[in-house]
Amino acid sequence: MFSLFLENVRIALESIRGQLLRTILTVVIIAIGIWALVGILSAVTALENTISSNFASMGANTFSIQRYEFDVQSQSEQTKINPIISYNDVRGFMSTYDFPNTKTALSFRATGRAEVKYGSEKTDPEVQVYGVNEHYLDNTGSKVEIGRNFTFFDIQNNSKVCVIGSDFLKQLFRDEDPIDKVISIRGVRFRIIGVLESKGSTFGNNQDLRVLIPVQVARSIYTAPNINYNISVFVQDQDMFDVAQDEAIIAFRRVRNLNPIEENNFGIQRSDDLIGRITSITGYLETAAWIISIITILGSSIALMNIMLVSVTERTREIGVRKALGAKRKTISTQFFIETIVIGQFGSIFGILLGILTGMIFAWAFEFEFTLPWSAMIWATIITFLVAVIAGSYPATKAARLDPVESLRYE
Repeated sequence: MFSLFLENVRIALESIRGQLLRTILTVVIIAIGIWALVGILSAVTALENTISSNFASMGANTFSIQRYEFDVQSQSEQTKINPIISYNDVRGFMSTYDFPNTKTALSFRATGRAEVKYGSEKTDPEVQVYGVNEHYLDNTGSKVEIGRNFTFFDIQNNSKVCVIGSDFLKQLFRDEDPIDKVISIRGVRFRIIGVLESKGSTFGNNQDLRVLIPVQVARSIYTAPNINYNISVFVQDQDMFDVAQDEAIIAFRRVRNLNPIEENNFGIQRSDDLIGRITSITGYLETAAWIISIITILGSSIALMNIMLVSVTERTREIGVRKALGAKRKTISTQFFIETIVIGQFGSIFGILLGILTGMIFAWAFEFEFTLPWSAMIWATIITFLVAVIAGSYPATKAARLDPVESLRYE
C-alpha cells in the first residue's frame, strides 16, 4: 500500500514537471493566500505579545488617572478639551487620597533628548529622563536588576540619586560596576543607586535608555510650562479594587472642584482594560487576514481545478493505456487526487515560509517579540489540503470515468 502511494507521488511529480509553468502559477496563487494568513497573523501576534506583556507587567490591580480616556477619537469628534494634570492637582490628590493598602505613583517625562555624561564619556542626546516617586517602579512593573529602588527618604529629601536603564551598561560603563558612580545631566550630578532590568523597545521607544530621578529634583531642572503628570494607583486587595477606584475618582473630582452634575474632565484607565482593548483591535486584524486569505485561496482552488482539468485532457491517452492494462477507477482517481494535493501542499509550504519571514521582518523592524503562529500554520495546512481535495474531486472523477477505448483513440 505504501509503495503504491510512493509510486503515485512519483508520477505526480513527473506530471508537475511536465506542466511546470502552470503548476508554478497555481502554487504562487495558493502561496499568496497562505502568505496573507500566516504573515498577517505573525505580525499581529508579535504586536499583541509585545504590547500585552508591557501592559501586563503593570498588573491587573493598577489604574491610572490621566488627561483623557483611552478611547481613540478624531479631532472633529473630540469637542471637550480637558485640562492637564498639573502638579497642584497631583499634590492635592496625594494629600487627600488615603485608601488602605494602596500605593500611589507619581511621574512625568521631563525630556526625551537628554545627554548623560560620565567622566569623559557621554551619550547621544536621546536619553529619556523621568521624575518619579518611590512607588513608580512597583506600579509600572519595572524591576531593579542591580542596586536598589528609591526610598521614601530619597524622594522627600530631594536626593541627587538616580536609577538608570540597562543600555547605559553598554554605552558608558561597559565592564565597570555602575553602582555609586556619578553621572551628570544638565550639569547636575547624580549618584547611581540602581540599574533596571532590560525591557527592550516598543514602537521605537527605547525603555532601556532612560534615567529616573526624584520628582522634585526633576521639576527644578526641567521647568517647561504645562507639564502633564501621571498618577497610577496600585491596589493590593483585588476585592477592593472597584471601591479604591471610585474613591480616587471622588478625590480627584474634589481636587478639580467639579460639582455633582459636571462630567469628569479627566480619564480613568485600568491596565486590564488596555489589554482587553488591544486584544479586540488585533482581533479585527486577524479577521481581516482570514478574509483576505480565504478570498485568495478560493481563487487558487479554481486555478487548481482548471490545471487538473487540462491535465486530464492532455493525458487522456495515458489514462486509456493504464485502464487497458487493468487500472481501476479508484486507482486513476487516486492518482489525480494525489497530484492535486501535492500541488496544494507546495503552495502551502511556500506560503508558510513567506508568512514566517514576513512576521520576522516585521518583528525585527519594530523590535517586537516574534513567536511562530502555530495555529495559523496548522490551519493553513488543513485549508490547502481541503481545497486540494475539493478542487481535485471533479477532475479526478472525470479521469476515472473515461472510456478506455475512446481514450486510446484520443490524439
